[in-house]
Amino acid sequence: MTEFLLISGMALVTFAIRYSMFAMSGRIHLSQPLLNALRYVPPVVLTAIVVPAVLMPSGDTLEIGLANARLVGAIAAFATGWFTRNLLLTIVVGMISFFLWQWVVF
Repeated sequence: MTEFLLISGMALVTFAIRYSMFAMSGRIHLSQPLLNALRYVPPVVLTAIVVPAVLMPSGDTLEIGLANARLVGAIAAFATGWFTRNLLLTIVVGMISFFLWQWVVF
């Protein structure tokens, strides 16, 4: 019973925090420079998640070299995305290059 109350309490708190932002969104007006700055939040957060996973696949040492298949896949995906601007093709090329490089090197 305590687990149920604990989970219910966490759900209620999470809902209240998220709903309060939606409820007040019509009343709060942000300046244009702040809105322009907030446009950069998703790419920055994604970069903060992806870069450590690519450069430190083992978790403790920096691996920059041709033996790092994640780095090769990330470079191939970046180049594909830069030149084609096609998200699906970027994902496919990155994954194929990662798996092929991992198969070739290991």
